[in-house]
Amino acid sequence: MASRRVRPGRIARRGLRHLLAWIAVAFALFPALFVLGTSFNPMNNIATTRIVPRNPTLANYLAVFEKGLGVWLLNTVKVAGIAASVSVAFCALGAYAFSRFRFRGRRAGLLALMLVQTFPQTLALVAIFLILHHIGFYAPWIGLNTHWGLIIVYLGGSIGFNTWLMKGFFDSIPRSLEESALVDGATPFQAFRWVVLPLARPILAVIFVIQFITLYSEYLIANVILKGKEMYTLSVGLYNLIAEHYSDRWGEFAAGAVIGAAMILILFYALQSQIISGLIRGAVKE
Repeated sequence: MASRRVRPGRIARRGLRHLLAWIAVAFALFPALFVLGTSFNPMNNIATTRIVPRNPTLANYLAVFEKGLGVWLLNTVKVAGIAASVSVAFCALGAYAFSRFRFRGRRAGLLALMLVQTFPQTLALVAIFLILHHIGFYAPWIGLNTHWGLIIVYLGGSIGFNTWLMKGFFDSIPRSLEESALVDGATPFQAFRWVVLPLARPILAVIFVIQFITLYSEYLIANVILKGKEMYTLSVGLYNLIAEHYSDRWGEFAAGAVIGAAMILILFYALQSQIISGLIRGAVKE
């Protein structure tokens, strides 16, 4: 049997696809390699930055920790971790109610959640600032320049879309499993806690990671609320690190960015199986 002849046009199209793929990879990797090389640059300025620096050094990493990077990282993990965890808990309760129960105002409530999400929190920055300012007179621990005040603000803008996303996953879980638990004597909350939540672990991981990463890198709201250096999150701290020293702290800024990105990579690696499962199962109702 004669072998099939490969047409020149097909070879050209295949080569073009590979070329475009490699261009896309290079386009995505260049900024990361540029920042990584800058973090090892001993000159610590943008004029001498290159992907492969001459005489690489760890001095920038040591210097940025001396300027407070460790505190900023701890603050960021604290704020983003607590806000993401509470957001997952609230979204799970709301999504379960919208998925399983039929009540008056259910459809209107779902539409209201989506409508609220169309308005970004940045539109309310002045109102948020004034509200926290006045709250601080009566409850200083949730006023301006506090992490708990920032967490509460973050929670206000994270529930709507995540509840919709989680509801789609709950819809794919068979109701018969909960009905069997109820027949065996479980309460509705026990059925939710011991039957539904373990099965919904992938979407819980997805929501947590999405919310954590969003808050981990958020700058604008945090910069308005947090004013003390010891209260800074990572994005606010790194910005203020080079705000007036752009030319002589570029390497330190890059070192801080590399360390911050490394934590996100670790989180993705730890939860990658749950993330993939949650995105696939939540996309199509079974």
